[in-house]
Amino acid sequence: MTQTRLLYGANVHANGIRQHYLRYGGKGTPLVLVPGITSPAITWGFVAERLAETHDVYVLDVRGRGLSSTGPDLDYDLDTYAADVRGFVDTLGLKDVVLMGHSMGARIAIRTARHNDAGLAHLTLIDPPVSGPGRRAYPAKLDWYTESIRLARKGMSGADMKRFCPTWTDEQCTLRAQWLHTCDELATRITFEKFHTEDIHQDLPHLKTPATLVVATRGGVIQQEDVEEILQLNPAIAIATVPDAGHMIPWDNFDGFFEVLSYSQTSNNSARDL
Repeated sequence: MTQTRLLYGANVHANGIRQHYLRYGGKGTPLVLVPGITSPAITWGFVAERLAETHDVYVLDVRGRGLSSTGPDLDYDLDTYAADVRGFVDTLGLKDVVLMGHSMGARIAIRTARHNDAGLAHLTLIDPPVSGPGRRAYPAKLDWYTESIRLARKGMSGADMKRFCPTWTDEQCTLRAQWLHTCDELATRITFEKFHTEDIHQDLPHLKTPATLVVATRGGVIQQEDVEEILQLNPAIAIATVPDAGHMIPWDNFDGFFEVLSYSQTSNNSARDL
């Protein structure tokens, strides 16, 4: 039987909603992982297993995804997502936290730290969309998300999911096919639209928490001119580039992803955890 560092899944009432999370490892510095726009917590399990070698890992189901609260009566804007993360950290009483976010989750981490960075030790920002008012559009298409969600609601196999994620392993496609139906289409649609109307660049100069920006070399989410602008806004942000990886970095280059995290840890004194 394959060993796992998964300890349990649980729910906590924070910021007025039910927030579901998975906890891995249980030892070391707390690490809260906030996934992307249609990634329930369980789909990041293979990453959490590795992170749990050195950290006490909490992977969130963001509202509107997985087993957390969902529905048309909830808000799905960046400020609300950030308040959820703040509420989660405070309710569990976590201290000295590494806040790691991917894509949407990275935008949430930025806004969380801008509003209230109490208890946050480091930000790991994995390929956040840099779209916003008057900026280049996010390169993904909304239909890619909504079509796959609708098929998942009807019931789809891992083989069916291959059409949407052709480079993923059979196991990864099967897991996504199993859980994608828990991603609310309205929440996804609103979040995608707000990628283009909410501005994270205004937050970057105000970040006091040490941060590492993890950039994919493929996919076009963050380009060189974006890196240069980000460094102008906040020169203290460390940049780590993962070769041979698209936007879903750990899926494309798992070892390369962890190599840049290790490099960040050793090369940036302020980034002492990740």
